[in-house]
Amino acid sequence: MSINELHFFLHCDTMLKVRSETMITEKLYDKDSHIKAFTAKVIDCRKNENGFEVILDKTAFFPEGGGQYADTGKIGEADINDVQIINGEIVHYADRALNIGEELCCEINWEQRFRRMQNHSGEHIVSGIVHKLYGYENVGFHLDDDVTIDFDGELTREQLIDVEKRANEAIYKNAKFTCEYPDEETLKNLSYRSKLELTENVRIVTVEGYDVCACCAVHVYSASEIGIIKILDFARHRGGIRVHLLCGKDALEDYEKKYENLRSVATVLCAKQNETAQAFERFSKEHSALKIELAALKRELAQLKASAMENTDECILIFEANTDMNDLRKLVLNGAEKTEKLCAGFSGNNNDGYRFAIASKSIDLREKSKEITSALNGRGGGSSELLQGSAAASKEEIEKYFKENF
Repeated sequence: MSINELHFFLHCDTMLKVRSETMITEKLYDKDSHIKAFTAKVIDCRKNENGFEVILDKTAFFPEGGGQYADTGKIGEADINDVQIINGEIVHYADRALNIGEELCCEINWEQRFRRMQNHSGEHIVSGIVHKLYGYENVGFHLDDDVTIDFDGELTREQLIDVEKRANEAIYKNAKFTCEYPDEETLKNLSYRSKLELTENVRIVTVEGYDVCACCAVHVYSASEIGIIKILDFARHRGGIRVHLLCGKDALEDYEKKYENLRSVATVLCAKQNETAQAFERFSKEHSALKIELAALKRELAQLKASAMENTDECILIFEANTDMNDLRKLVLNGAEKTEKLCAGFSGNNNDGYRFAIASKSIDLREKSKEITSALNGRGGGSSELLQGSAAASKEEIEKYFKENF
């Protein structure tokens, strides 16, 4: 287990244990996860280096824990950007001071909270199914742009497809979620998933027919609120497997983006959407064949250009708009056979600069390399017979340099 994972597990354990011990704030989120707005009294407000720490007599703001980020929202006119449990207190981090004793309207960023509940509750269903079918433990959970679950055993793509199907069946059945604190005797006889040994004040989240797990986070009332569970990807991870998934609104938005991409690709390929893979495979084969044909034509063209060159005792300069370096090298190597000096080829334009290749049978280009690249305001290198690189000089400056120096 990594240090980060251990820290996460211990933090969750701490949250589970302090719920009913030292806190002076009534935890509305523990009683009802769907409270969006409420009124509360400010019982403390103290300044810190980044703003203010606010303590309320009651709160529906969920403090970070159990792999789920803290809620954000407003308390009166103050923006709340984080909520943490610090030394047994639920601390709301505000951007401005609030008057102690004042009753204020509080509002949670419900869109954000609900999406997180959908994803976290979906994770419980998936983890419960994997545990029942294969006995694997969820040893790591992270909720960010997508949900990642780390299991301590490997699963195949076919097995994960089956897990996804079963998870969505839980939604169709509208499996109920219940959250409770069993007494010590009940807890002893209860079989539940937990990353640590817990003995008191343990909050148990049950998904009817699918999962029983110790968890301090807020969840949906029933699986129908999740809407959809979609496994996106998976990969081997530390001897087990890491699964990426999305649930609810996040899964729907992900589908919409991918559908639009698929529709665009299908349009470009002139194919039906359910036949894009086959159409792309055909396109890829045709593209590869055309690349081979194009390479052959370029070789033939280079040979024709070289054949068209007349023998000369002057430098041969060739300017091309867009020729790759391989073809440029072949062209100047052939051209070097026709001159007593050198053949220099340039591909590009005055605005973007040029790539160049220079070949010679009579001049040691390695000795001339620094002089040439400096004169062309460029860089490059090579052998005694072939020099290549890039140049920022204009066509006129290049022609002038070679005319005056070779």
